[in-house]
Amino acid sequence: MEIRVKCRCGEDECSEWAIVELQGVVETQASFEGSIQNLEIGRLCHTESSQETYTFTVGYHELIGSKVTLKKPLLVLKKLQLDEDSGKGTELEVVGIIRTKILFKTRPKPLISGTS
Repeated sequence: MEIRVKCRCGEDECSEWAIVELQGVVETQASFEGSIQNLEIGRLCHTESSQETYTFTVGYHELIGSKVTLKKPLLVLKKLQLDEDSGKGTELEVVGIIRTKILFKTRPKPLISGTS
């Protein structure tokens, strides 16, 4: 079986993606079981002084991470089903390229508000 990979974007025009790598498990509440699409789990920000340092706030916890360049870039592919009659079964389209990941490797810091 032959699977063709097509890239309709130019070398400089492919959209850049990034991986967010967390240590541990992100668990949802029981009310969200089975419906986690478009679920906002937190807020990802980077400081203006450094493009390499990121903070990720999930509920009352804050994680601090850094931007890491991958040794080998990864492609994000979309599977396309083609007409079976023409002899072409499956084709993959390049959607984006991943060159970096944001790595959070430390334990989360609890955010505690002061009582007034």
